[in-house]
Amino acid sequence: MINFGTDGWRARLDGDFTAENLVRIADAAGAVWAQGAPGAIVYVGYDARSGADRFALLAAEVLAAHGLAPKISDRPSPMPALSWAVANDPRACGGFEVTGSHYPPDYLGVRLRGADGGTLSQDTADTIAAYIDSEATPQRGPVSRSDFVTPYFDRLCSLADAEAISAAGLRVVYDPLYGAGRGLVPQMLGALGVDVVEIHGSDDADTPNIHPDAVEPWIDDCEQAVVAHGAVAGLITDGDAARAGAVDEYGRLVPSHKIIALLIEHLVRHHGLTGRVVINQSTSVIARRVARELGCRVSVKPVGFRHICDEIRKGGVLIGGEESGGIGIPAFGPERDGIAALLLLCEQMGVTGKTLSELSAELDERFGATSYGQRDLRLEAEVIETFRTLLPGLNPRTVAGKTPVLVSHMDGLRLEFDDESWLLLRPSGTEPVVRVCAEATTVEARDELLEEGCDLARGELGI
Repeated sequence: MINFGTDGWRARLDGDFTAENLVRIADAAGAVWAQGAPGAIVYVGYDARSGADRFALLAAEVLAAHGLAPKISDRPSPMPALSWAVANDPRACGGFEVTGSHYPPDYLGVRLRGADGGTLSQDTADTIAAYIDSEATPQRGPVSRSDFVTPYFDRLCSLADAEAISAAGLRVVYDPLYGAGRGLVPQMLGALGVDVVEIHGSDDADTPNIHPDAVEPWIDDCEQAVVAHGAVAGLITDGDAARAGAVDEYGRLVPSHKIIALLIEHLVRHHGLTGRVVINQSTSVIARRVARELGCRVSVKPVGFRHICDEIRKGGVLIGGEESGGIGIPAFGPERDGIAALLLLCEQMGVTGKTLSELSAELDERFGATSYGQRDLRLEAEVIETFRTLLPGLNPRTVAGKTPVLVSHMDGLRLEFDDESWLLLRPSGTEPVVRVCAEATTVEARDELLEEGCDLARGELGI
């Protein structure tokens, strides 16, 4: 079985990720794209994982057999570069990236993009899934190589305030986590006058198996390197550079919630942009508070960047962000873009003359400090499905001594209280877990909400 969805498919390299299954997906995508746009260009990319380039070439050959014109990258390509290339080529009908994204190093997968460079719509994903044959086609066609990475980076540099960045004399540590951003991000930032120390940028076979997700504990080396090199910040991207993470000059993680909030203010005040702020249900209230102050309307959507992407397609969006580090800025590209987010952070430090710790502290002073946390209840798949059916009827009158003032069943169960603290119970769509998230003004209050949230789920399931 291939469980293909709006964000593609991924599997273990020693399991279901095989050449045969890759061909089956490429064949289905090619059939759908060729029906809608015969002879159109498809951009094909791949991340830096071992074998990804070979699988991408195979996929391109299968797409070509449908009469499409695949352009395969001449180097490991960040996912945002692929999205940008598709969006800016009127001859393109889509994009096909072979990547393990933020999954462990023993995974590989496929992510597809629509003609606008964004995440596939649910209808398109369902159509491609329905076309997946039980057998792998033997048909192959000719492909060509293309450099669509350089134009993407040139475009980003043209949008940045190069003078402010260069004048700031920034030194940063960049950690691509052995991913597709390696070498490329240092080159871009270096051209803008940033002194970059790159770690985890090699492709040696003996490199440690670091999980390429821009969160702790996988960024511990970056945190230490920032202090060791006297850098003003640590900048991290995940395996395909779609998600971003940041560390301040003291080696402390700057939560993605704060990155979103900082970028909202920076885009409005320095770039003069306006528009809606789109976030999902598990994103911090800080982003909402900053947006409100700046007169930006806030739209809250279910978890999953495809919902944010749907709003971006409607127009009028300033920024879309999720708690996992996925941040999309329509003025810079059609999808979430970890590289653009980090470039803007460097620009913000240059324009303001402030470090990430100072910018973060100012947020707390102006909008109130909060504490965010998440716990995962790992359960059997059938138990998860049972809980999913029970959630619409779950409406507790009080939690941790608090009475909810807002209750939402849009995606799980979200309870908000009068001080803007909140609790979310949500069955994951990709893993056999119930995610319990909470935010409050203190760590103690947050942990109490998390505990009661876990108890609420267990009690409803009788476990």
